Amino acid sequence: MRAHGTTRQRPAEVFAQVEAPALLPAPDQPYRVPAWSEAKVPRDFHLRAQNAFYSVPYRLAGQQVTVRADGTLVKIYHRGQVIRTHPQQPAGGRASDPADFPPGTDVYARRDVDKLARMAAARGEAGGVYAARILDTPLPWTRMRAVYALIGLARTYGNDPVEQACAAALALDVISVGKIKSIVEKGTGKQAAQAAARSRQAGDAAARVTAARFARDPREFAAATGVRMQVLPGGGSPAAAAGAPGTDGA
Repeated sequence: MRAHGTTRQRPAEVFAQVEAPALLPAPDQPYRVPAWSEAKVPRDFHLRAQNAFYSVPYRLAGQQVTVRADGTLVKIYHRGQVIRTHPQQPAGGRASDPADFPPGTDVYARRDVDKLARMAAARGEAGGVYAARILDTPLPWTRMRAVYALIGLARTYGNDPVEQACAAALALDVISVGKIKSIVEKGTGKQAAQAAARSRQAGDAAARVTAARFARDPREFAAATGVRMQVLPGGGSPAAAAGAPGTDGA
């Protein structure tokens, strides 16, 4: 067996005696390639990554951060330093660290939460109750985005469809703005189809009424002398019409 040119040792022997015992066992799970992304910290200091929300220190609001998600942990970097680590949440989930909130947040944020609840209630009773259910958490200001989305649906589709959807969801005890959006969109599609069908029916009825209104009995075209006018098929020439039987030229 050939010896190494520098160490003067046989590589196979060194591996078997020194390196092999120091090796760790192979992992049970395949390596997960982490997903990297850039994000701007919003005013509520909960940034979005992999369709979930994660808190960072409130003083970073408005600044750019780097996010690393590997399926188990979400690490958030600012200027190359890890500032927060969260367990990765499923889509739509939220992870909040109480240390990220400014002192007295429960006092000042509560004002915005109450104002938002009143805005939702102004669009309908069921919508107001639904917004209150959304905000009924220990950290209600972390759920303000959902209420803004609910109000946005009312602005887009109107108060009545959203009010009906909220009432139906409350009856089933389903608190999800995504469900409300689905109900409203499906309902709006059905309403549009029904409106189009009603429009077609109204147009057909109007056409029938118009046709009947201007239809006249052939006897109204009879002259005082008893001679009747006859309309030739195909609109013949005046000369041909003059020579046709049943006219004045007969």
